[in-house]
Parts: sequence; C-alpha cells; structure tokens
Amino acid sequence: MLPELPAYPATRLRRLRRTPALRRLVQDVAVRPSDLVLPMFVREGVDAPVPIESMPGVVQHTPDSLRKAAAEAVAAGVGGLMLFGVPASKDATGSGGDDPDGILNVALRALRAEVGDDTVIMGDLCLDEFTDHGHCGVLAADGSVDNDATLRRYASMAVAQAEAGAHLLGTSGMMDGQVGVVRAALDAAGHPDIGILGYAPKYASAFYGPFREAVNSALTGDRKSYQQDPTRTVAEALAEVALDVAEGADLVMVKPALPYLDVLRAVADASPVPVAAYQISGEYSMVEAAAARGWIDREGAIVETLTAIKRAGASVILSYWAAEAGALL
Repeated sequence: MLPELPAYPATRLRRLRRTPALRRLVQDVAVRPSDLVLPMFVREGVDAPVPIESMPGVVQHTPDSLRKAAAEAVAAGVGGLMLFGVPASKDATGSGGDDPDGILNVALRALRAEVGDDTVIMGDLCLDEFTDHGHCGVLAADGSVDNDATLRRYASMAVAQAEAGAHLLGTSGMMDGQVGVVRAALDAAGHPDIGILGYAPKYASAFYGPFREAVNSALTGDRKSYQQDPTRTVAEALAEVALDVAEGADLVMVKPALPYLDVLRAVADASPVPVAAYQISGEYSMVEAAAARGWIDREGAIVETLTAIKRAGASVILSYWAAEAGALL
C-alpha cells in the first residue's frame, strides 16, 4: 500500500509543464542553430548532385551545388560546415588528400570564397575517402595500418587544408600522436591560428554504414585495430581525450553520439576544451527510415535527439539535419 503523500509535490512538478510558454520559460537545455555543424560531401566529376540512397535528403554535391547549399546553411544560422571529399580516383596512399587540385582542397577554397568567415569551415583530415583500400591510413606490407607513415600523410594533408582555407581540421583517423603531429606541421608551415578538432574518442561502430556509401568507400573488413573498442570503459575514452588535449587539440569529439551519451557526459565533465559530438549517418538514417514508414514523428525525433546530445554535454553537434533543424528549435 502506498504511503500517503502531500498533495503539493506532484502538483508543483506539473505546474510548469502546463503550457508551451511555461515550458519554454523554464527549459534547462536549449539547442541553438549556432551549436550545429552540417557535414557535407562534394564529389569529383559529377555535373549534378548525386543522392545518397541510404541517407535520404543528403547528396554528394558538385562544387557549384556545394556553394549554394553552404550559403543556405549559413543563412539558416548553422555554426559550421564539415567537408568530406569524394575523389574520382583513389590510390594506396590517398594522394588526392593533399593534392592542392584534389576535390577536397578545391572545395575548401570554394567554400571559403563563398562564405568567408561567416561560419566555421572544417576539413575532414583522414585518408579513408582517398585510399583504394578504404582504410584511414597507409598500409604496411602485412596489411596493417602503419601509424607513423600515416602521420606523415596527415601532416601534409593538414597543411594543404589550411592553405585551402579551413578554419578547423578534424583529425578523425585515430592514429596515435595525430594531433601533435598535425599541430607541429601547421605551426611549422606558418598556420598557428588553424584549430584542431580532435576525434577522441571515435568508436568502431556499426552505425557508420551509410557514411561509407556517402564517400564511395572501398573498405573491406573493419577498422577495429585503430578505432576505439565499444566494450572498453569510459576510462579509456578519457585517456584518449587527455592525450589529444596535451598534444594541442582545441576541441575534442565523441563519435558516434547517441550510443555513447554516457561517454559524452564523462568527457564533457573532464575536458578543459569544448566538446563536440557527431550524430552520425546511421543515427540519421534510422530516424529517416522509421519516419518514412510513419512509425515515428520525424521532426519530434530530430529535436529530441539533438536535445539529448546537448543535455549530455556537447557544446557542438555535427548533424545532417543541421540546416533544417534551425527552423525546428
């Protein structure tokens, strides 16, 4: 039998939920458009945007459509744009990644010319889009990823992206020492003001599948030998963050977001630098697929998931809904 309770506690809890205006007045967590970053894909050699089947509403842009979509996103108030390049040809070392005439660097220059400093332009600093084997680094003779050879490629890519106009570089490859090597390369090349978004931690997740279509990935197998194991405790994630901060990261990233909200909360509590989270392709595609079947309220799910990520501690959220979400928040 339940004990007799005073009437006022339950009444008091519900009073401030009674109208939309009351709920707005006392809300603790608010996602702003300026908190959001829009990931964008630009593909070499196409004359019209190419829809990504597993990510309804997302496309591989041409350089022209990229500029138009970027301007629209900036007008919607997004805080930044994260750019991924999809080259027409790939090779073992990902040579297109640091080629000044490669699709990513050409597109970074185009975005900087289009939007200037009106938003934060970010470049994905990883080789997986550019390698014919699909891994995030250079392979050794035994087929494993060679950490130090990969770092040399990252250093060259970092300088190329800085010279192309990126404000921030996302070190997403999960190589040991990547932030320190990139920071040293930028400083030596005269780019001390270019920031680093350190992906720490980035998990070997099952939710990356649609992204691999988005970048025409050639990967067979997995990246479990260098991305973080989901079965490890939060302590390892915090160790990754501490290393990146010590090496010079200006922000750190938790990726994916929703399956790792516990990690995000712990990182946000411990990090001395701002914390970002990436609402990745699989998170996006699940909501879109369920909404298309009428199983969930699409707009409600967009706002709810973004709010959950913000509540868990993210200052910055990368989301494929970034431009649209501004009108919903």
